[in-house]
Amino acid sequence: MNRVNLHKNRREKLLESGSEIRAKIASLTDESSFVELSSYSFSKNEFYGETAEGEGVVTGFATIEGNPCYIVAQNPNVLSGGVSKANCDKICKTLIAAQNNSTPVIYFLNSKGVQIGEGVSVLEGIADVLYEMNELRGNVPQFAVVDGDCFGAFALIAAACDFTFYMKDACVCYASPSVIAATSKLPKTKADVGGTASVANTGIAEFTVENISEVKEKIVALFDILPDTGVAVTDTDDDLNRTSPALNEKVCADCLVKAVFDGETAIELGAGYSNEVACMLGRVGGISVAAIVFRGGEEGVELTPASVDKINNFVGFVSDFGLPLVNFVNVKGILRTYEVSQSSVLTKVSNLVYNIKDLTKISVVYGKAVGLGYSLFAAKAMGYDYSFAFCNAQISLFDGIEAAHVEFEGVRYDNEEAFAKKYAEENQDPINAAKGGYIDDIIEPQFVRQYLISSLQTLVR
Repeated sequence: MNRVNLHKNRREKLLESGSEIRAKIASLTDESSFVELSSYSFSKNEFYGETAEGEGVVTGFATIEGNPCYIVAQNPNVLSGGVSKANCDKICKTLIAAQNNSTPVIYFLNSKGVQIGEGVSVLEGIADVLYEMNELRGNVPQFAVVDGDCFGAFALIAAACDFTFYMKDACVCYASPSVIAATSKLPKTKADVGGTASVANTGIAEFTVENISEVKEKIVALFDILPDTGVAVTDTDDDLNRTSPALNEKVCADCLVKAVFDGETAIELGAGYSNEVACMLGRVGGISVAAIVFRGGEEGVELTPASVDKINNFVGFVSDFGLPLVNFVNVKGILRTYEVSQSSVLTKVSNLVYNIKDLTKISVVYGKAVGLGYSLFAAKAMGYDYSFAFCNAQISLFDGIEAAHVEFEGVRYDNEEAFAKKYAEENQDPINAAKGGYIDDIIEPQFVRQYLISSLQTLVR
């Protein structure tokens, strides 16, 4: 037998079965940089009686704008991207290589679930993948690109990655959406159950994107910011002494982001859910930073279980990658409703205290820091290295005399006039907190970038 011709035939069949997924990999990576691993892995599915070319997953390494990365790409054209034990073994080899070489991993997820007929073996394989993936967490960034259906246990990959991209028709669900919709007895579509419409409930998608070009643009920007793939401190073309006089007239969350971050470096994560809390990555004075920006306008943000979950997830990421955290505080505490009171919000806040306590962190009170909002996000006792307050900020025990009256209902106080004056003054002027040594400085809003850069330069080397 002519082995050259045999090889050509085998190669053509392999490339034909994976032509679409290889084209997507090529569109994400630098030209001709992708080197495939274990390309001739083949197994036989006894249930379907078909050969799984490449095990239904394409793996390898490549570069993106010169940045090295490993690729794990499910091929939906081989047994519907079905997950098998051999499929999992191939993925694990790639993840172990990524661990050994401290190199980021990018997953293309597109699978209907496990291949039928493998029994417990495939469950062991899935456990292997999830174990190796979690070994990577906090060591190298992991990115998931969901470009189709992602059903079953591998939906956990989308949830566990540091950054997840939902393409237009993406659907992430731990079971078949049709089964879930039928069980709920509600007229729900696949998009309702696991598509971008579900993001507000699942909290998975960091980005919703239109095409691979947009994915590439975001990944390159993130590579530049993250210390493991870029550098923690670099030069910047943006003026270190830039001021924002408009902030002295009116302060808003989006205005702060533009005023503080270098150029166009700010990237918001998870914008599709709990939008009152913005989790940001970017550079300030050339320094890579993470930031939590509380929106809320003049009223301030009241925390919910969903918003605390979002903060906890982000703080975990910040801790894993050793980024300094800056809080832009405008928080009144926990939302006071019956539904929230009956939720697990107290447990979630307690976990937040544990997660946030050891971070390198700075607090900027630009709006309200009331009650628990101050204790969590600005208090010296919580380990904040520096705390600044805008001169027109509000730091207090209660949000005004009316709130104080509500809180003190049934409690005796003899001097109504002194009581009203005390809480009115606390709300109007952060100087009371500064007198106690709890706020390091009170600043004009327009100089916030300068103060932050000075503080970061002290904390980050």
